Amino acid sequence: MAVIAVVGGPGAPGATTTALALLLAWPLRPGRRILLVEADPDGGAVLAGALEGRVEAVYGLRNLAVADRRGLLAQTIWEQLIDLSPEGNAERLLLPGLTDPAQAPGLAYTWEPLAELLHGIEQQGYDVIVDLGRSGATGTSAVLARRADVVAVTVRSTLRGLSAARPRLAALGEDLAAAGTGADALGLLLVAEGPYSGAEVSREFGLPLLGVLPYATRTARVLSDGGDTTDRRFIRSELMRTARSAADEVQLLVRRRRQRLAPNAASAGAPAVAPAAAAQLSAPGGPGPAAAGPVAVPVAPPSVPVPQASSAPGPAPYGQPAYGPTGQGQGQPGYAQPGYGQSGYAQPAHAHPAHGQGEAEPPSYAPPVITTGPVAPLAGLAPQPAAPAPFPAHVQAAGPAEDEGQYRLQQPMVTNDQIEGYPYNPGEVLRAR
Repeated sequence: MAVIAVVGGPGAPGATTTALALLLAWPLRPGRRILLVEADPDGGAVLAGALEGRVEAVYGLRNLAVADRRGLLAQTIWEQLIDLSPEGNAERLLLPGLTDPAQAPGLAYTWEPLAELLHGIEQQGYDVIVDLGRSGATGTSAVLARRADVVAVTVRSTLRGLSAARPRLAALGEDLAAAGTGADALGLLLVAEGPYSGAEVSREFGLPLLGVLPYATRTARVLSDGGDTTDRRFIRSELMRTARSAADEVQLLVRRRRQRLAPNAASAGAPAVAPAAAAQLSAPGGPGPAAAGPVAVPVAPPSVPVPQASSAPGPAPYGQPAYGPTGQGQGQPGYAQPGYGQSGYAQPAHAHPAHGQGEAEPPSYAPPVITTGPVAPLAGLAPQPAAPAPFPAHVQAAGPAEDEGQYRLQQPMVTNDQIEGYPYNPGEVLRAR
């Protein structure tokens, strides 16, 4: 349906926690999926936070820079996803962020192709939430905010939070008006920590209020530092209830903006795309507008291997378009990746004439079309993280003999000569540390 950018700011207003809450609370029709992309240049926080390190940091955004240079961005992204669905049905997915801020410069030429790719997979039944953190809406990664349908800015309702957000909102609105889809894409997600109401903040900034999230530290800690997201008390908490309401408001704003930007669209949920992209989406064998019912693409379990590409005619596997000067398959579109440092994708390969039959059409901006086939793109999906285990008691008093394996406290080595004049019990000193 849409690509949503969640932006934070100074003072850690909770952009990643809000993005995770939206991921888990996002309403999904049958056949739809939602993807959370950690695109914060300062580094991701979900692997060490909500997942408590239960998934090895080998998946994520850092692997896409090399894949983009090799022309394999659309194929590699499916191999980097982690299933966060409580039921394990691969409906709520995560693309982990960078593990080191020093990796961000290597993605300077990848942000724009990634933005186009996210809009392309949206046509395949995916909603996308992009967590831009504090600094992702500026610099080279700002293209993700400029091309988003809605840019939701998290703000704390304290005087310090509102004061820090004012210049940032003004600059972001100017940037969206000059280089993005318009300043009306901005909206507020308020964290009700301070004395100011949502109506006051919305009126003061002149921006629509998308939701008011409670300042519930105990519930939010499950999303920021780990916990059981399947617990009934967490699911029914005020934070998740308000997150579901905020998701509805975001979807409503998306529909209104798309109706205004594309008043002649076939449906309220049809995206506003360039004419070349519209022709591309309506080509034979290409995906059309998202249907109201289930998407007719079978989902393979994570254990099913992706079949190797074959030179024989036939459709390419879902999420793995045929690369090359011409598309392989019976009417199935493919596309060529741009060279290093080039932005935008080329036209579908079926639009290029055969060798010696005239000049090819000039490339134009259009979301990449990802062909569908008999196998879903999630065959290489990382396994769902195991249930969180309780942390061991790092400091315990020495127990009986049968508790030898329960992390007993190791007493310090203190000689008799050192005991005289020692003011404290050695065990108490170690526990205080």
